[in-house]
Amino acid sequence: MSGIIEKIQRLKNEQNAVILAHNYQPGEIQDLADFTGDSLELSRKAAKCKAEKIVFCGVLFMAETASILSPEKAVLLPEIAAGCPMADMINAEQLTELKNKYPDAVVVCYVNSTAEVKALSNYCCTSSNAIAVVSAIETGRQIIFVPDKNLGAFVKERTGRDIILWPGYCPTHVVSTATEVQSVQRAHPEAITLAHPECCPEVRGCADELLSTSEMLRFAEENDAKEFIIATERGIIHTLKKLCPDKNFYLAAEKFICPNMKKITLEKVLFSLEDNKYVIKVPEEIAEKARLALDRMISILPKG
Repeated sequence: MSGIIEKIQRLKNEQNAVILAHNYQPGEIQDLADFTGDSLELSRKAAKCKAEKIVFCGVLFMAETASILSPEKAVLLPEIAAGCPMADMINAEQLTELKNKYPDAVVVCYVNSTAEVKALSNYCCTSSNAIAVVSAIETGRQIIFVPDKNLGAFVKERTGRDIILWPGYCPTHVVSTATEVQSVQRAHPEAITLAHPECCPEVRGCADELLSTSEMLRFAEENDAKEFIIATERGIIHTLKKLCPDKNFYLAAEKFICPNMKKITLEKVLFSLEDNKYVIKVPEEIAEKARLALDRMISILPKG
């Protein structure tokens, strides 16, 4: 493996490239990356750096978001088949039909959506800022939230807003049960349970805290507790152990694994740099509209 890593580093330097890895990526990919984090955080970092090429180790919608925010840079996705089932659960035609049904509603789309869906939305949001985004919308306005019904329900519970939910979901976050989580909790009674809002209601109900991946990392680092049960994709355990080597982390259920996130390997990162594959470029007419939804989100969030 050391030979592959050396080749990747050489090509990265020669091509003025930056390697981004989502928190759900395999450990060796995270260790290779220049930046790790959640999808929007990574895209914003890439937009600010001076690299000419972005190698995004994640899934398709993440590479699209990087292309939207860095239109002047080449964006590569090492595995073109690394998609997001939840993002694919609503398309532009379906969202247009929903908007026609509720013409006065404001559309908020989760960042885990396609570029075409972002382009049809008023606001984009992440799991960490969805509550802030929805809360900033004029009181009394109906809100269409796509595509994740679980994150949308979480936001609806916390804000009390009139939210129309689309029946999308993350397959990785809904397969686990409260029974499985509770079994791990019984085995580690002193541990704090952190769950992602994409989890189903019964698993969310088991959690001490409902947090995005970036919030989980911050919470674990700042909290005095030494044990944590994590209810989200297993890749983040690697990140957490690197960040807090003196603490113990337990996966809430073995089912928390995203097969699409595990499709990218060191070999595929190397091939991506060698063959310039696979280029992800969002057409400017779509990117321009999608960028507005992202910019509106950023404009209402606290600065700094």
